[in-house]
Amino acid sequence: MRMKGEKKSAIFYTSLSSILLLLFIVSLVYGSVSIPLSTILDILSGKETGNNAWEQIVLQSRIPQAITAIMAGASLAVSGLLLQTLFRNPLAGPSILGISDGANLGVAAIMLYFGGSLSNITDYPISGYITVILAAFVGACIILGVIIYFSTKVKSNVILLIIGIMIGYLTSSLISILNYYASADRIHAYVMWGLGNFSGVSLGHIPYFVMFSSIGLLLSLLMIKPLNALLLGELYAANLGVKIKRTRICILFCTGLLTATTTAFCGPISFIGLAVPHVARLILGTSNHKMLLPVTIFAGAIIALLCNILMIIPGSNTILPLNAVTPLLGAPIIIYVIMNRKNIQYFN
Repeated sequence: MRMKGEKKSAIFYTSLSSILLLLFIVSLVYGSVSIPLSTILDILSGKETGNNAWEQIVLQSRIPQAITAIMAGASLAVSGLLLQTLFRNPLAGPSILGISDGANLGVAAIMLYFGGSLSNITDYPISGYITVILAAFVGACIILGVIIYFSTKVKSNVILLIIGIMIGYLTSSLISILNYYASADRIHAYVMWGLGNFSGVSLGHIPYFVMFSSIGLLLSLLMIKPLNALLLGELYAANLGVKIKRTRICILFCTGLLTATTTAFCGPISFIGLAVPHVARLILGTSNHKMLLPVTIFAGAIIALLCNILMIIPGSNTILPLNAVTPLLGAPIIIYVIMNRKNIQYFN
């Protein structure tokens, strides 16, 4: 029976890996500029193609964009799963604790108040893009610190959830004030950032994005046992020897790191963190994190790559905003979950 289960898991993961690889190849081939697959293979193998424009598109744009989509999708999906398990709420997502709003506030302060003028911010020679990333990351980390502080003061996850929602409202209020006093061009720049984008991470910045995201994903994999214990309730988990307060802080830190990194590099991305964990549960029919967490990582990467492909309108040079595409996949999933909640296994 054990060998049969291991064989089934191997087939399952092989299938997911094949789908992910297929979508990765499609994302390299498909775009506003048509490039033959044979040429892309030559570029990847280091052969001379005689077309520098195509080489630049593949190496400097499409490969970083596909890698960004994979890491961002996996990060947001895992964040959603961790929060849904912690709060025992299938409608919890990465934005529910205000961490994404903290990143938004950091970027709003740079774009709307300072106007992106680095002379008003720092004397160090860093680019405006890096400044926006740092502002988003710092804003998210500040809110994360506040949430972790409150998590040490309150015992109820419900109270902590309410505090997170209220903090989100406060940051949204501050952003609205900044919007009110900002000029039209600054508001436009901020709105464009808020639409989300997988193509904003350059090849030089990919290692940093992958490093921070990988740390968060690795930490989540190390918490599989306490996450499974939390499925049975905090009292039962405590009886099993799980340190509830420490586990809660670890989950919040991991979620904050993944959400902050993705939002800083890609902007706020809707629905992936909320919907993908449900896709993984529907595929597996179980809430056991030993299988659920890895499948959520794969599913998040696959759906993010699919969204990245769907952003391009066939036969035109038009590229849709990312947050105009993610609800097309995410909203039907959430509606299905709400309508069939009794038939889906969330918590033991």
